[in-house]
Amino acid sequence: MAQDPYATLGVSRGATEKDVKSAYRKLAKQLHPDYNKDNPKATERFSEVTRAYDLLCDKDKRARFDRGEIDMDGNPIGFGGGNGGGGFGGGQRGFRPEDFAHGGGAGPEGVDIGDIFEGLFGGRGGGFGGGGFGGRAAAKGANRAYRLAVSLPDAAMGANQRITLADGKTIDVKLPKGVEEGMQIRLAGKGEPGPGGAGDAIITIVMTPHPFFRREGDDILIDVPLSLDEAVNGAKVRVPTVDSAVMLTVAPGSSSGKTLRLKGKGFTRKDGSRGDQMVSLAIVLPEGDADLVKRLEGWRDPRDLRARFGG
Repeated sequence: MAQDPYATLGVSRGATEKDVKSAYRKLAKQLHPDYNKDNPKATERFSEVTRAYDLLCDKDKRARFDRGEIDMDGNPIGFGGGNGGGGFGGGQRGFRPEDFAHGGGAGPEGVDIGDIFEGLFGGRGGGFGGGGFGGRAAAKGANRAYRLAVSLPDAAMGANQRITLADGKTIDVKLPKGVEEGMQIRLAGKGEPGPGGAGDAIITIVMTPHPFFRREGDDILIDVPLSLDEAVNGAKVRVPTVDSAVMLTVAPGSSSGKTLRLKGKGFTRKDGSRGDQMVSLAIVLPEGDADLVKRLEGWRDPRDLRARFGG
């Protein structure tokens, strides 16, 4: 029985693209092979869920499925599309087994049907169903799901990634511009083999945490520590970026929480432009520094820094 991608994802036929994506993400987290290594049924279900999502997130394929032109795997359903008439696979009649029961493989008008099949399929009696008249086109192999962990700097720069497929082959994958967590990359013909050709490899991007970079939209955030003297007197400090380190000028009298912008040092957008890197300053005082305590002895800041709080 043909599978229904809507039922597989648990959404209605009127579901929006957002609904489809939300349903897929929820199921993918539950069923992903990495978390179900001892549950082959979960892995099989994950593959079905991924195939359903691949179809429904493609507007053209979804429309064709809704019209009954293709099945859940994107394979065309029969020939003639049910337009009626006596054509091959038509909705009215087409060829029937009893038409060929007149001895020697002759049709109702004495035509040798075996000769027709021999010319079309390279052998006699090409058969009905499978790849023959009135049946579906040969099915492609199943898609295979992969999970690719990508570091924040690599994602920001769109660096090529290396992945090993189920057949043991290692290939380079080019990250698309504007890559995000959960984005999928399709590698045509890298899935399971099948009579109609190999399926596809569906690679889901997983962003790995970074020790000091954070992402906010297309911008990259980082907290940079300052010593007290650097904050008071100003300084040039070395700041890492996803490209390479840069020297950043800190003005005298800078306070913790002050944010400086490094333009064009953020994530690469789909149009090729880049976001910015936001540098937040954080003054770090030394612990147990007797000399500092002595130097500040008797000094008090005359400002009321908390006056705005009232009371």
